[in-house]
Amino acid sequence: MGKDRISREMEQAISKGIFPGAVLLCATNQKIVFHESYGMADIFEKRKMRKDSIFDLASLTKPLATTLAVSKLIERQQVFLNQKIGSILKEFKLSPKADITIDMLLRHTSGFSAFREYFRKIIKINGNSRQHLRYLLVHEALENKIDECQIYSDLGFMVLSWIIEEIAGQRLDRFVSEQIYSPLEIDDLFFVDLNLKNKKFNKYRQKIVATQKCPWRKKLLIGEVDDDNAWAVGGIEGHAGLFGDAGSIYKLCREILNALLNKPTKVLAPDIISAFVQKKNYYDMVAGFDTPSKKNSSSGQFLSSSSVGHLGFTGTSLWIDPETSLIVIFLTNRVHPLRSNEGIKKFRPQIHDLIYSELI
Repeated sequence: MGKDRISREMEQAISKGIFPGAVLLCATNQKIVFHESYGMADIFEKRKMRKDSIFDLASLTKPLATTLAVSKLIERQQVFLNQKIGSILKEFKLSPKADITIDMLLRHTSGFSAFREYFRKIIKINGNSRQHLRYLLVHEALENKIDECQIYSDLGFMVLSWIIEEIAGQRLDRFVSEQIYSPLEIDDLFFVDLNLKNKKFNKYRQKIVATQKCPWRKKLLIGEVDDDNAWAVGGIEGHAGLFGDAGSIYKLCREILNALLNKPTKVLAPDIISAFVQKKNYYDMVAGFDTPSKKNSSSGQFLSSSSVGHLGFTGTSLWIDPETSLIVIFLTNRVHPLRSNEGIKKFRPQIHDLIYSELI
């Protein structure tokens, strides 16, 4: 009965226009107990959603790629949480930002603003778009004093991907693939390099979920990152660009859960992940992850305060509750065909509450 109620709720959301399609995966005690697809992956091609449909994960890139990459570098003792960025990137050495630490970037307390439309400048230049993005980051004025408050910032994660590349000697996508995804036998979690329009895209074309009909790119986006700043630099950045399906995300979330529970892991160091999720100054966001806010949390009202998760702009989310071993991966294409559709904000907590009451 419980699973039927969850499916009815999902189908009603589609009929109300909250999103055209979705995939929902829930697991308890290391076992998938619910995994269904609903609605359409592309309303124009009339492609139905599949359980293995591949979504533009938007800001799930932050916890599932960038944050875990940083954890690997810390594990190798190549970087430290309290290390200042001025000691890593020479471009920041004489900057007011030199004293920002890795931890501050992960916890969104760096003082960087939330967002900038860098793509508008980047698309006008000829030459290395990533170099230009980094020039803009170096010269960006801080919006707040360093470590004074928590403001969720894409910019901080752009700097983190630069740091990862500098220290690892590899681009973010290659580093996480080799160090994290491949050892966990995760195949369907990847970045799409727009400069190559790579084989991944051609292989997965029929599985990739459409996002917005972009008014200024003048086309429907399929396999092309929705985030404008990530798009402008070729599709691979620290704040957005990751694509994947629910099953692949689940494999990674299971590894994160094991690390949180101090159980055996394959690639993540439990002590480092535990340090990441420790709260500081009563802020909701920890290092690389969000936690349930006291009021109006997207995770609903039942997940424990030790839960960690994240949202993605395109309509994606994940939550991991170590107290109940509940994992919820909720992927939608709510920006298809228009970004302005925000009905998911009310629906997210409702579906998480229903999942908790029916499956726990």
